[in-house]
Amino acid sequence: MLTPAELSRYGRQLVLPEVGLAGQERLRAASVLIVGAGGLGSPVALYLAAAGIGTLGIIDDDAVEISNLHRQILHGTKDVGRDKTESASESLRRLNPNVNVRTHQERLTTSRAGALFREYDLVVDGSDNYQTRYAVNDACARLGKTWVYGSVERFSGQVSVFGAPGGPCYRCVFPEPPSPGSTASCEEIGVLGAVPGVVGSLQAVEALKCLLRAGEPLVGRLLQLDLKMGELRIVHFERRADCPTCADARRDDVTSDHTATPALAVDVEPSELAGCLADHDTIQLLDIREPWEWSVARIGEPLHLQMGELERNVGSLDPGRDVIVYCHHGARSSVAAEWLRARGFRARNLAGGIDRWSREIDPSVPRY
Repeated sequence: MLTPAELSRYGRQLVLPEVGLAGQERLRAASVLIVGAGGLGSPVALYLAAAGIGTLGIIDDDAVEISNLHRQILHGTKDVGRDKTESASESLRRLNPNVNVRTHQERLTTSRAGALFREYDLVVDGSDNYQTRYAVNDACARLGKTWVYGSVERFSGQVSVFGAPGGPCYRCVFPEPPSPGSTASCEEIGVLGAVPGVVGSLQAVEALKCLLRAGEPLVGRLLQLDLKMGELRIVHFERRADCPTCADARRDDVTSDHTATPALAVDVEPSELAGCLADHDTIQLLDIREPWEWSVARIGEPLHLQMGELERNVGSLDPGRDVIVYCHHGARSSVAAEWLRARGFRARNLAGGIDRWSREIDPSVPRY
């Protein structure tokens, strides 16, 4: 039963017919994993904690930077340099000490997702890269778990719910990640700080609707927001019968053309790269940053191809060597590595990019 303190804390939502005592107890018994403690993960985590979710998991491998603070409201100026999971946990416990916060200071990978997702009822994706998003989708499809999707750029964003029973998965709408250079990251094109707040809040609403079995979650519907013009629209879509990821006949064998070498981990840790950096016969470094970034700092003796140049210059890569792709923080390079794997290369992404390399391996590499 709810305690008197909980009855008082959640009183404004307890009076909703869709919640009530039974619904609030359902929320207290629920467990939700939030992927990413950044711009989207911040409002999601805060509102789910405030709503009384019993267990919140936060997975992120990054540290708080000053450039995060205009949109990542879980963190404050004093948190710069701390692990995001640690900062997030402190903020959430301060907001609602009744919530059990579990932290996973690591990057979500395809190999890790399945085991981790089994521990939670629902997944909310607040990541900012395609590699993680497809890993979330494929693991949820394999396990039959629902997940809430959100993405933002500049003044716009979108939200949907994937993996619901009988509903479509992310690959039903976006079968493959875009080719390198065809989309830009938040780091490159920017985002108004309040936009992730709006989209993340909508993700929290969708998560609560799914857990409460209330209303109509955005299953088979993509909500698109243009906050600069104050417009929104709904795009309807259906589950594709030929989708290799969510088709029932292949539920236990989630593979696709974009997964080239399943035995090869998609990320390489900086420490692992440091141990084999001198072996030029087996490893080829690929730097896909902009020319000005290249002039500031680099790792070893890499091949330099900007994202937009990769497709027409892919022949300059040696298919006989492992390709380690890096950028500033790992977002752009994860897309490039994904694209290369789809074309038969043994490509891996440097987790955390050159920034993490500088912090953990070689401080002589300038940070910018």
